[in-house]
Amino acid sequence: MSVVAVIPARGGSKGIPGKNLRRVAGRSLVARAVDAARAASSIDRVFVTTDDAAIAGEARTAGAEVIERPAAIAGDTASSEAALLHALGQLDFVPEVVVFVQATSPFIDPADLDAAVHRVRDGQEDVVFAAAETHAFLWSPTAAGAIGVNHDSAVRPRRQDRDAQFQETGAFYAMRTKGFVEGGHRFFGRVGIREVDAARALEIDTVRELEVAQLIAALFEEHARIDVDALVTDFDGVHTDDTVQVDSDGREQVAVSRSDGAGVAALRAAGVPVVILSRETDRVVAARGRKLGIEVLQGVEDKATALCAWASAAGLGLDRLAYLGNDTNDLPAMALVGWPVAVADAHPLVLAAARLVLQRRGGAGAVRELADLILRTAQGDTTSPTTADHEIGSEQPWQFQLAE
Repeated sequence: MSVVAVIPARGGSKGIPGKNLRRVAGRSLVARAVDAARAASSIDRVFVTTDDAAIAGEARTAGAEVIERPAAIAGDTASSEAALLHALGQLDFVPEVVVFVQATSPFIDPADLDAAVHRVRDGQEDVVFAAAETHAFLWSPTAAGAIGVNHDSAVRPRRQDRDAQFQETGAFYAMRTKGFVEGGHRFFGRVGIREVDAARALEIDTVRELEVAQLIAALFEEHARIDVDALVTDFDGVHTDDTVQVDSDGREQVAVSRSDGAGVAALRAAGVPVVILSRETDRVVAARGRKLGIEVLQGVEDKATALCAWASAAGLGLDRLAYLGNDTNDLPAMALVGWPVAVADAHPLVLAAARLVLQRRGGAGAVRELADLILRTAQGDTTSPTTADHEIGSEQPWQFQLAE
């Protein structure tokens, strides 16, 4: 095993309590770091070093191996280098390259990790770290007033006339293990920069930064690989547009999309169970379930408990489920699964909690869109859905009459 990733993730955090378990797009920060490292083809094994049992459990669920971090190097003043050196000392082999990955950077691109590792392994540099280009004018306050740090304040050249500088993002550091152990510091020998997308360079140290990350997360999930064993969906606002039509006799009807039905049929044909989990108890929901040939759980007030019971009976892990919702009563169930997904017109809190926000609205092909993504992953196709695929959601809907 020539390349390992080590993710330090201690339990204590003063700025954001429980920070490493806080979620961005339905995934904890430590799980997102593990996901990025595992997705890098150059990294052989991924380790999380932690002093916290909950973080350890989350790391294992995400697919990492766990190294117990001693309390002496888990406090506020402990350095990341100390955690890395301890972790390396627990291995029964010496990797050629160690990649220090920070869980506080939620948008790491695995391709950047691979590029950094390859440069170290090829002998171009001993250390390669993530940095984003900046042309910012920096200032430093003094007793006599602010002074320019990286520029002459009397000269204001245009951006294109200034030399680029690079800001360390803190996301990752690929290092030749031997040099790191000998030096005890992440910067030694020949140091190189892996320029990363500045939009991905957010580092979370405050609650505000966490909130920003939650808002922009959907920008980085456009090529999502949704590897799941089953799909659970809400009904109203997911299979329907969350409206009803009332005729002169007071009879109510809802509309559903034919393309959603085709998506459900495709999942069933591929052996992927689909379940409707609805708070309402209406004949229309049961009728739609019979039409689709899928299980329906109705009259469910506590969706999280019902979801856990169904998954247990089916022998499926919650981390292997996708849940598609649209409103706040879906949030407890969404928080439990590996892939919480929202329709395009979902409640803002649901959009923020989702790991993926679909392009289609509820009742307009959202279920089909998610079904296509699940099937593409199962078939090893990582391309994005085409415009034609999305347009199928505009087909004429079926109408179902609600119970009076």
